[in-house]
Order: sequence, then C-alpha cells, then structure tokens
Amino acid sequence: MMKMKVLLLCFISTTLMMLLLSVSNAKAAGKPVMTCNPLELSSCADAILSGANPSATCCAKLKQQQPCFCEYVKKPNLKGYINSKNGRKVADTCKVPIPRCP
Repeated sequence: MMKMKVLLLCFISTTLMMLLLSVSNAKAAGKPVMTCNPLELSSCADAILSGANPSATCCAKLKQQQPCFCEYVKKPNLKGYINSKNGRKVADTCKVPIPRCP
C-alpha cells in the first residue's frame, strides 16, 4: 500500500512539473496554452495502479482527455500508464478507445 502511494505521488509530481514546463514554454513561444492536462486523470490513479474499477469521475475525465492520449504516450513517464494492462482495462471499462498513435 505504501509503495502505491509513493508511485502515485511520483506520478502526480512528475506530471505537474511537465505541465508547468509545457505551459511556460508555450507562453514563451507565444503559442496558446495547451489544454491537455494529465493531472486531470489523477482520479484514475487508483484504478490504474491497483486494477480497481474506475469511478464515474475517472471515466468522465478519461473521455475529456482522450484526444490527448497520443501526446501522453510520447512522454516516457506517462506512456506506461496509458499502455499498461490496467490502463487499458480502465479505458475499456469507461468505453474510451485508446487511439493508434503515429
């Protein structure tokens, strides 16, 4: 249980740092700020890490963030969650297809 909490904390910390870097880079380049936010999927962490059933909130956020999956798969710290057995199980349960990314 402690290992799961540490993994979740690392996941959230890393994704927050990447998000902040992405936003600051987009602002510096004069680009509009991206709308993809992996932290929106934090409600899915328990289901992905433990294999539990996803909550309604998780499924709603998964549907909202689905267009961002290909972007997330390109990031080594997120790819494992999207492509994991439990990640795919959560997506299937929520009826959110994981796209084939180029």
